[in-house]
Amino acid sequence: MSVEPSAHAATGLAVDLRPPSTVMRLDRMGSFFPSRLSFMPTLVRRMCAERWTVEQSRCALSPEGYGHVVYRARGPERTYSLIAFSRELSPEDRSDRVIATAWDATFALFDGEPTDADIERLSQNVPHQEAGRCSPSELVLSRANRSVRVFDHMVEALAAGRQPDAELVASVGYLMRTTAVYGNGKFGIADRAKVDDRPELAGPFQAEMLNVYLIRCFTLDLVEHIARHRAPGTFVPLDGPTRRRLGIGNSTGLGMAPFLANQPVLINNWITARETALARVRSLDAVPAAKAAAFRERLAEARAHVGEWRVDDTRQSDRIEGLATDLAAFADWLDATDPFAGPAPFDAVYRHAEAAYGLEAQELIVSLCLEPNGDLVDPLVTTMAATEGLKFEAGMTVGRLKDLIASHYRWALEIDFSAPHAQKRFWYVSEEKLEPRLGERDEEPGADREMPLAIARDVRALADLLDDFRDDQLVVEVTLARPEARYAAARVQTIARHPYGEIRDNLIDADCLPIDLLRCKLSFFGASKFDPKSDRWTRITMFAGAPLPDELTPETGDWFLLAPGSAS
Repeated sequence: MSVEPSAHAATGLAVDLRPPSTVMRLDRMGSFFPSRLSFMPTLVRRMCAERWTVEQSRCALSPEGYGHVVYRARGPERTYSLIAFSRELSPEDRSDRVIATAWDATFALFDGEPTDADIERLSQNVPHQEAGRCSPSELVLSRANRSVRVFDHMVEALAAGRQPDAELVASVGYLMRTTAVYGNGKFGIADRAKVDDRPELAGPFQAEMLNVYLIRCFTLDLVEHIARHRAPGTFVPLDGPTRRRLGIGNSTGLGMAPFLANQPVLINNWITARETALARVRSLDAVPAAKAAAFRERLAEARAHVGEWRVDDTRQSDRIEGLATDLAAFADWLDATDPFAGPAPFDAVYRHAEAAYGLEAQELIVSLCLEPNGDLVDPLVTTMAATEGLKFEAGMTVGRLKDLIASHYRWALEIDFSAPHAQKRFWYVSEEKLEPRLGERDEEPGADREMPLAIARDVRALADLLDDFRDDQLVVEVTLARPEARYAAARVQTIARHPYGEIRDNLIDADCLPIDLLRCKLSFFGASKFDPKSDRWTRITMFAGAPLPDELTPETGDWFLLAPGSAS
């Protein structure tokens, strides 16, 4: 009989990490929320602790807001610059789809401070995005479109001398939304290796997050710039609380979905850090009054955040309604029982959530438990990067490989792949945009060029194949005879060392919801207010509530779902 091995059992903690069989299911992963370990709050804490300065260093915008502007972000050792290009865009050209060829604004994150020649060069290329040519001086390439309803309302209100409608600000939460943020060597920009040794960019997606933070600065300044020129006699700037409540939107689709399956070591490191943080917090024998008070404050903030969360998607609306009900019940339970007065309070909180509430509430409470415990959680940020991928061990015996499959892939062996729904879909790469897509196997061509995301099916096929070999034979003998088995074998061997690296669901099943993949990854970015537009793409909000450039001090670094005080 095979038993799932405990993930990192020898932690020395009083509470074990939750097993992969619990955590790595799509329905739970699709219920994750941002936490202290997410990449946006990680960047913000660093910028605040190191007292970064962010300022507009150049502005060449017309009264209508067209032209270019440069933002300088200066840390202790280096300077980075966002060059933003703004143009007039006709309504028929405005599209959030990846196949769009024109946008309201385009951006490049520049390594250092650009010269006039750099800006001229980039002005000829960045607005064209993929069709342009960039250089290793650029770290990130991105684009964004206005949320026309909110943007126009904001300009009209400020020009007329009044603040924008608070309910609209809260319900939408952004002035522009990005439709792509490219890093890691795409289209000629700098490869990841260029910044790996820089502390401020060493963590996952830190350059991309800095890029988005600076885009937020641009959108806030742009709306004021246009309103000021439209009516200089009556114009008023955005008040501080409204500026801070506004973030950046994003539209994300299937192009991001395969990432979790294609990067098992990296995803293992993300999830391991999160689960280790939770286990550390749950293992606390007692909690100081200040941490208990901070937990209650974060709960109030979370409830206010959920109260603002409005979507059209029926499935997610029902989940939000259930979450709000669960959080209200949780607040009542917290007041009635006061677990912080007893032993192992965060363990009591988690165990109650697991027993009493749905997945959305359980995973939000996980994030809440981490928030007041930066001393235990924050050091784990340095463990979340990865430089290795799948590793094939040719000298492993067939018997050992069989044992690993039985231990880590029993869930895959239990799937009946002869059932039509089990192989209903296939993943492929669009020839037009070189982006991942999801096809219907019986209805669309292209299954012969399927991406290797049918992991459960491939491991099941490997297990069947191994029955034809002796246990004392080497795995290399299997792959020499059947080369197509090498990928699945390497996958199994890698997951044995990185148990949180595998999603324990069939990614080609008719019931698989790609939106769960998107939400999991985006939660690690730090995104909030997930707004699914189908089961294949979503809108989100980034950096809403984060400290503004003039607020980057050590006292303001702990930002979660809303700005401090917004829940009151």
